[in-house]
Amino acid sequence: MKSNATRGRMRGTLLASAAMTALLALAGCASTDAGADVKATFTPAAQDGGSTITVWVDATRQPAVESYKKAHPNAKIKVVTYDTGSFQTKIALLDKAGSGWPDVVFSQALTDLGWATSGAHPFAAPLDQGIFPADKIKQFAPTALDPCTANGTLYCVRNDLAQNVLWYNKTLLDQFGYSVPTTWEDYQALGEKVAKEHPGYVIGSVGDSFAANEYFWGAKCPANTLNGTDFSSDLTAPECTKMAKLLDTMIANGSVTKDPVFGTSYPATHGDKTLMLVGPSWFGQYVFNSSLKTPAGQIAAAAPLAWDGQKAATGSVGGGVWYISSHSTNLKASSALVDWLTTSDDNQASAPTYPAYAPAAKAWLANPANTDYFADDVSEPFATAAAQVWDGWSGISRADPSVSWGSLVVPALTSGKTITETLPAWQTEILNKASSVGYTVKK
Repeated sequence: MKSNATRGRMRGTLLASAAMTALLALAGCASTDAGADVKATFTPAAQDGGSTITVWVDATRQPAVESYKKAHPNAKIKVVTYDTGSFQTKIALLDKAGSGWPDVVFSQALTDLGWATSGAHPFAAPLDQGIFPADKIKQFAPTALDPCTANGTLYCVRNDLAQNVLWYNKTLLDQFGYSVPTTWEDYQALGEKVAKEHPGYVIGSVGDSFAANEYFWGAKCPANTLNGTDFSSDLTAPECTKMAKLLDTMIANGSVTKDPVFGTSYPATHGDKTLMLVGPSWFGQYVFNSSLKTPAGQIAAAAPLAWDGQKAATGSVGGGVWYISSHSTNLKASSALVDWLTTSDDNQASAPTYPAYAPAAKAWLANPANTDYFADDVSEPFATAAAQVWDGWSGISRADPSVSWGSLVVPALTSGKTITETLPAWQTEILNKASSVGYTVKK
């Protein structure tokens, strides 16, 4: 899938070598998961512009790095494929050894940021201090780099976005005479019609952990608010309780299923009866096309839903990042690689998923291979959603509500409980997790 397993984006660049040898002051601000022990200055390792750089990637990103090597035959790069879930463990071992660190690392977990920017010698280099091109940093999608920013300093760059849109089967909607909803209230009203007129068809699922990000993040529910190391979660807020009641109503009438989209039985049970799904931009190809086997020309995307009278917002499910190591002795070559991977049309136009770098996203959308499957042009809803990811939900929080949605809320729903009556326990679980990872919980 892609919740955190998706994509690669890229472009080539140089940086001033003078900046590599100077002390680089880090800015101080708030809004992400950075510990108080983040160093105020960065001293690069002694630089060797001719040294080979080591790149850790997963199997999905490896072809992109190989393409870079082919396009840049003089580049000296050693590629190592690894399980991205072992990132922290592997680096910890190298920290103990005092050597052997990779120069560039791809990570699927946005929650790695707090760890990567903490400790006596944080792994991540500060990219906005002369390491990554400043003009390109400004051209990433709005909020795309929030999961890479700690204390006002940029420590990684986003590989791809996983902005949520409203996916729908245009063929079935036209056949049934239904209109695409634009508000959450319209969405619920459609669910009530579907339950009465076409029982067995569904317009959503809450059975995967993703549902927290799809529905509650999109509803602007303040379940996951992180400022520095201060954390809060308020599931009594109207945006949370309204969404819980909305979903409870639709679960009760059968228009929203408790079956997980990524469960083994979903394709057989709902494959040809899925009218809609709220989900990330990669759902089109990886759920409808690959998993549900929906024929080409049926699936379309609409912009994120909004509460009646309010501006639309949306959540995100996935999107990997690239780190450059603070230990690297060839920051220039490392930056050139990461730049090409994240911003180059040569790479991004044919990447598996929607690029975080806005100019490259246009090239991606212009590539028929990425869009021919769909019934309508997805460019506008994708671009709209990319600019509407709500910044009130922390994508890097280690108290991620989606984890406890999967471990606590889904079993509760399976046992017959409602989301509304499960909200207090869900909030307690989120806050307990926040405390356990060292956040200061604010009531």
